[in-house]
Amino acid sequence: MPSYRLIFLFGFLIPIFVAGQTTSLSISGSVKDGKTATALSFANIVLKKALDSAFAAGTITNEAGRFELGGIGPGEYLLQISLTGFKPETRPVLAGKLSAFLNLGTIELQQDTQLLSEVTVRANRPDGVDTKLDKKTFTIENNVAQAGGSLLQALRNLPGVTTDGDGKIQLRGSENVTVLADGKQTALTGFGNAGALDNIPASAIEKIELINNPSARYDANGGAGIINIIYKKKAQEGFNGKVGFMLGAGALWQKKKSLPSIRPQYQGTPKVNPSLTLNYRKKNYNLFFQGDYLYNKTLNKNDFTDRFFSSGDTVRNQVKRNRITTVGTLKSGFDWQMNASNSFTVYGLFSSEYVRDYGDIPYFNNKLSERSRLWQFYEDEVNTAATGAASYQHKFPEPGHLLQVAANYTFHREDEKYFLTDTRPTYTGRDTFMLLADENVTDLRVDYFRPLKSGRVEAGAKFRRRTIPTNMRFFPGINSPLDTNAGGEAAYLETIPALYGNYVYESKRFDVEAGMRVEYVRLNYRVNPDHNTYKSEGYSYTQPFPSIRLGYQLNSSDKLSAFYNRRVDRPDEVDIRIFPKYDDPEILKVGNPGLRPQFTNSIEAGYKKILAAGSLYTALYYRTTNGTITRIGTIRPNSTIIYSVFQNAGRSSNAGLEAVYQQSWSKSFSFNINTNIYKNTINAFTVENKYPVPTTFTAGDESAVSGNVKINALADLKPGFNLQITAIYLAPDIIPQGKIRSRYSVDAGMKKGMQGGKGEIILNATDIFNTLRTAREIRGTGFRFSSTDYYETQVLRIGYSYKF
Repeated sequence: MPSYRLIFLFGFLIPIFVAGQTTSLSISGSVKDGKTATALSFANIVLKKALDSAFAAGTITNEAGRFELGGIGPGEYLLQISLTGFKPETRPVLAGKLSAFLNLGTIELQQDTQLLSEVTVRANRPDGVDTKLDKKTFTIENNVAQAGGSLLQALRNLPGVTTDGDGKIQLRGSENVTVLADGKQTALTGFGNAGALDNIPASAIEKIELINNPSARYDANGGAGIINIIYKKKAQEGFNGKVGFMLGAGALWQKKKSLPSIRPQYQGTPKVNPSLTLNYRKKNYNLFFQGDYLYNKTLNKNDFTDRFFSSGDTVRNQVKRNRITTVGTLKSGFDWQMNASNSFTVYGLFSSEYVRDYGDIPYFNNKLSERSRLWQFYEDEVNTAATGAASYQHKFPEPGHLLQVAANYTFHREDEKYFLTDTRPTYTGRDTFMLLADENVTDLRVDYFRPLKSGRVEAGAKFRRRTIPTNMRFFPGINSPLDTNAGGEAAYLETIPALYGNYVYESKRFDVEAGMRVEYVRLNYRVNPDHNTYKSEGYSYTQPFPSIRLGYQLNSSDKLSAFYNRRVDRPDEVDIRIFPKYDDPEILKVGNPGLRPQFTNSIEAGYKKILAAGSLYTALYYRTTNGTITRIGTIRPNSTIIYSVFQNAGRSSNAGLEAVYQQSWSKSFSFNINTNIYKNTINAFTVENKYPVPTTFTAGDESAVSGNVKINALADLKPGFNLQITAIYLAPDIIPQGKIRSRYSVDAGMKKGMQGGKGEIILNATDIFNTLRTAREIRGTGFRFSSTDYYETQVLRIGYSYKF
């Protein structure tokens, strides 16, 4: 890397996301006569700060003897209860950071007029920074450098999160990530393929929750953790909203010139992203609407590969994919507060994505002097997703005491048509195949929450039914490469009932969250009986998934934490799909119906230090996975076609150190640095690829130390004018059968407020130096290849938004 880029990379940089904070909670309880157990109404309730007895809040009990104090900040307090004719009561209260509600239970007053002596308790200094054990929250609005782009692009700047050109997301070096939308797993965010996030506009998202160690309340899938995206929804009274419009252009210059005799790469690709948010809140009703449209012309793939075979053959080729994507997303619904105790919410989400790919794959000899063949393809794909959800909430008299019932239905249709032209010196062949897959998912769940004096209890149940019938049809031309006997119909049938219980306790120094989730899974995959390789498969299991988190407050500025959980990654339908995918006809991707789940055990120890104008968080973590799911490439005898098939490759592990340092140097400048260093290990394994003919692959132990560094800097140059710079470096890493080389990029953005803070103009650029590319080296039995993908990463955008 040139020295001036190193200086730029590590010298200037800021948080594009601002950590969400728990700033207040509610304290409740009831007051009774200690002798008769009669509820005492109109008792005076006063909350004072323990350190200096300063007034914090006050109220009186209602006719049922109940009281509630809201808007209380974390810290230590004294609660004073008094009523004429009764002895006053004073109790210490710890307002912690793990629960939004505290229930002090029943407080009994004795019929005595004697005053209690004063109680003095030293208070902790609230640090003003989110110290929740379960998640970190980041807002999208402050992400100036990625505004106008996709959600996948915005995710790449989160601490511990990395992405690549194939749309894969990693947390701390592991790909086993579950992505939720408003706490739910949907077809839009992907049940197993996060690549769909590249087609969700970031403008539709309010914030992102990053959960490295999920509790038992969450589904057990996602061994590396959970990313929960929260859609925008306003809470202001009356009519309000926001309108925005972004324009952009990418691929401003070529990273690498194409091989001879193919169609040109896309350059100067346009991007258009209008968005509209509307909200109307009146008394007990709230109506909301979110609409986004994304037009994106892009050089989606530009992969140059050199393949070397033990026979002495060498093949050099390029996979160039020009893509045009249009996506429309609509979300609308309403909240109805029926009365003080009951509320109801209904919403619908609809997305339509139209993708057109124009691809060229030329194949040359080693010296590029002779082209043996040219594949050209056109792909026409329509993805339609729709979600309908309804939820009911009952509030018991005690604040935070809740019963929630929810139903969620998701439909996703994948309609893909693929036209392939094979041009050779002696003939030209034309082939077509069509895939239709309909996904239907029904979720039902019940959750119960009850606050305690020093924490809360949670319990619930969930039921999921998921079906995906698929149909693949092949229409071969002359000398077709298509395997027509591998087509036909298949059906994916999944049933998952689950139960969970969770307990949270918090004292002055010590806090704990412990839970257990039990899931039963039954999966059946029905295959066309005429398929030439695979037969119907399935599995079932009942498994416990415990989780525990411990925290110890050393003092007002230092805290220790420890975590353990067990999680699972189940093969998704695309992982076991039996149909070969011909986006590169000589490196075919095939599923495996015999694939089984992988189970992961994770432990972590963390330390957080609150500084005068910032914080430091460090964590040591270790994960072990049994039945590791990965693709394995093999070739059959006398062939140069590589078949990449999903397999369970045995045991793997991931151990590392993560550090997040954030600091405000002044009112106008702040930055954060996220460093993650880890060691990936893949133990020796032997597997058999059954398609198209049985082929055995054996690998020895592999391990490598890798990591990444992210630096973000934010400058408020003057009121209403913000500058953001983000730099990312990803070190080399191992992947099954090979390794991936280092990557780095720099993004920047500016935002200028206007019109009294209602309007703003945004200008940003991603991958300023056009350096980001993905390079891999793969070794298999009888072959090896190296590839570098020079896909589009440099994009300039300008936009305007207005709040009303």
